[in-house]
Amino acid sequence: MTDPFDDAAAWTAFVARDRDADGRFVVAVATTGIYCRPSCPARRPRREHVSFHADAVAARAAGYRPCRRCLPDGVARDRAAVAAAAAILDAGEAPTLAGLATRVGYAPHHFQRLFVRATGVSPAAYARARRAARGAAALPASDSVTAAIYAAGYAAPSRFYGNVAPRLGMTPAQRRRGAPGETIRWTIVPTSLGPLLIAATMRGLCRVAFDEDAAALTRLFPLAAIEPGDAALAAMAARVVAQVESPARDTGLPVDVRGTAFQEAIWQALQAIPPGETRSYADLAALAGYPGATRAAGTACGANPVAVVVPCHRILRGDGALGGYAHGPDRKLALLEREGWPGKPGPDRK
Repeated sequence: MTDPFDDAAAWTAFVARDRDADGRFVVAVATTGIYCRPSCPARRPRREHVSFHADAVAARAAGYRPCRRCLPDGVARDRAAVAAAAAILDAGEAPTLAGLATRVGYAPHHFQRLFVRATGVSPAAYARARRAARGAAALPASDSVTAAIYAAGYAAPSRFYGNVAPRLGMTPAQRRRGAPGETIRWTIVPTSLGPLLIAATMRGLCRVAFDEDAAALTRLFPLAAIEPGDAALAAMAARVVAQVESPARDTGLPVDVRGTAFQEAIWQALQAIPPGETRSYADLAALAGYPGATRAAGTACGANPVAVVVPCHRILRGDGALGGYAHGPDRKLALLEREGWPGKPGPDRK
């Protein structure tokens, strides 16, 4: 398996017909002599008749044949096609859905479903996001904002300003200059999980972290004016504390976080995970539109600047263990339990 499961986790995924488990292992049924995807729609056999294998090769070596209903041998082909299409879009090309599907060997409507299932977005939305990322990345190195716009592949500046500028949280020209003169207000509030630093710009939260102080803000934002919080920040801080105490609650807090295009995609994908549910790092990478970037997704989680508000605590290792958390595994487990997470971490709690 590329992302190992123990037998209990594999059986749970199989019973739930979990599409996210497809490609991580195959399910062999002794009474029929076939092996299936975990998401196979066929009726579930009894547990004692089921075994799990790392891949189709291992299942065939054990004497099983592929299911004709779910076609488990097609998983690798599907993933390769999605990866090839993503590479085409990453390169700046903008083919139609029909053209893209033809290039990777699929019918358009079928490939649209495969792409959305793997990445969480349509090919068109993925292409827009990648073009926006190229525009954002080009700003600091370009001689002018207009040059960056056209270098990113936009036909006109108006399309860029309508799509990218709101996501940046500042004008493109300000971003190029490094946004000097930003004012950040801060406070430290008590919570049941320890003292919490809360800092915000006029647009929203820019830092939420346990066990930090104003000195950390100075290191993170050396060009900004760091000032004590006001009444508006106190009201926002109360909402953050409420989310710490009850993380399943959606407080609708505004955020003003800036990272690489990849980091921002990961942080947005984290906010799409429902309370009480978890995903693996591989799941998160695919949801953000970067299938295969599992390790980088973990790094982006570690760089999340607004704990709890952007719920990176909902990401586990592929084997169900807690995995890393910038604010400690005990806090991660506490947040998950407060959301009603039904699982249990592995014995190493890492």
